[in-house]
Amino acid sequence: MPYEIYGLTVYVYVGLIMLGVLFSLVRFVAGPSAPDRVVATDILTTITTVVLVVLALFFKRQIYLDVALVYAVLAFTAVVAIARFLEGGL
Repeated sequence: MPYEIYGLTVYVYVGLIMLGVLFSLVRFVAGPSAPDRVVATDILTTITTVVLVVLALFFKRQIYLDVALVYAVLAFTAVVAIARFLEGGL
């Protein structure tokens, strides 16, 4: 892959990720209820996982994929625990 296309691809990835972060932060701040804020937090953790995967591709390091997998599992567990707490079942 030529350097120009590869560099352009990275800029597109970063731009889309930043757009997702912006929309998630708006939902987190403007969310009228706690479940809206939990969903926004879940989206932000998913975006963080995507950033780790993109870093793994960019730096060609497998360890970032392992970190992304562990982070995703922990984030899922945390969101489920928060959802159960908000529902009153914890």
